[in-house]
Amino acid sequence: MATDNLTAVLYGIEDIRLKQDNLTAVLYGIEDIRMEQRPIPEIEDHEVLLEMDCVGICGSDVHYLVHGRIGDFVVEKPMIIGHESSGVVAKLGKNVTNLKVGDRVAIEPGFGCRTCDFCKTGRYNLCEKMIFCATPPVNGNLMKFYKHPADFCFKLPPNVTMEEAAVLEPLSVGVHACRRAGVGLGSEVLILGAGPIGLVTLMTAKAMGAGKVLITDMVEGKLEIAKSLGATYTMLVKKDMTEESLVKQVHEIMGSAPDKAIDCCGGESTSRLAILATRSGGSVAIVGMAQAESKLPVTNAIVREINIHGVFRYCNDYASALAMVASGAVNVKKLITHHYDITETEKAFETARYGHGGAIKVMIHCQPRDKNNPKPFDS
Repeated sequence: MATDNLTAVLYGIEDIRLKQDNLTAVLYGIEDIRMEQRPIPEIEDHEVLLEMDCVGICGSDVHYLVHGRIGDFVVEKPMIIGHESSGVVAKLGKNVTNLKVGDRVAIEPGFGCRTCDFCKTGRYNLCEKMIFCATPPVNGNLMKFYKHPADFCFKLPPNVTMEEAAVLEPLSVGVHACRRAGVGLGSEVLILGAGPIGLVTLMTAKAMGAGKVLITDMVEGKLEIAKSLGATYTMLVKKDMTEESLVKQVHEIMGSAPDKAIDCCGGESTSRLAILATRSGGSVAIVGMAQAESKLPVTNAIVREINIHGVFRYCNDYASALAMVASGAVNVKKLITHHYDITETEKAFETARYGHGGAIKVMIHCQPRDKNNPKPFDS
C-alpha cells in the first residue's frame, strides 16, 4: 500500500503534477468548518500512519461548532475535528510490533503520559497530560491520513466493519459508565436520557446481564428506538412533571426502586432524579456534563448510602467494547443512521446537529464506503 497517496492532477496542456491528498476537516471557530489540504503526518517510532476510513460525529463535535467551547476547553485556534474513528494501517514506526501494514483498526482517541501515577495504575483517563483527539488544543482525526500511537489502535476481527469500529468510541463510554455504576447480573437499572450515549449504555447494561432497564427521555421517538434496542421499560418525561411524581413513576414502572442509575444527560434535574429514585445502598453514575454546577440532594444520598460516581470518558474499555460487538452481544449497526463522504462534511454536521431524518449516529467516510469492509455494510 502506498502511503504518500499521490494523485495525478491535470493543470493544463502537458502539465500533469503529482499532488498529495490529505483532505482535512478544520474547525476555525463558531459555525466555521473548512475543508483543506494538510500535509501527511510524519510518524514517530511508536506510532502508525493510518489511512482513515470512518469518523462518526459526536455531540461534542457539534457543541464545539455551535458554541466554540465545552467548559474550559475553548477553540482558540483552528482545530481538526473528529474522534470516533477507524482506519487502515499504512505505515509502521520502527518500534511497532503489534500491528502490520493493512491491518484494520479501531482508534482509541485518548492517551496519557504513561508515567504519572494515574497512568501507572490504569486510570489514564485522569492523566493531567491526557492527549485526546478534537479537544482543544489537540487536533482530531477527520482527515484522510492521521498518525496515532500503535498501542491505542485495536486490530479488528474479520466480522467487524469499519463503521462498527468507529462506534466503539461512544460504546466505550457506555461500558465505563456501567462498570462505574457496578452493573451486573440481575441489576435493575435506570438510565436518564435516550441520546446516543444513553442508547449505548442501555445496550451495554443488557449485555452485562441487567435484569431490568428503564430508560427515560422527553422525546417519544427516542424511546421507541430504545425499546427496539432492548429496553425493558421506557418513560416519557414531560416538562410539567414534579420531581416527586417522576420518582413515583419510576418505582411504579419498574415495580421497585432501581439499584443502579446512570445519568446520561448531566442536567441538574436528571442527576437529582437519579439520586432520589435509586434504592438505599445503590449506585449512581453521572456521565453527562450539561452544566458546571448543580444543586443535588447530597444529604439524601448520604443518609441512604447512595454511592455517586463520576464518569469521564473511559479507560481500559475499548477491548471490552470490541469484544461485545465482535461476539454479537451488542449490535451498534442499529445506531448508524446516515452516511456522508468526507467532501460532504458540512452537510453531515447539519444532519447531526438538527437530527434530520431521525439521525442518531452520522458517519463520515474518508474512503469509498465498504472499501475496507469484509462484506457489504447493511445499516
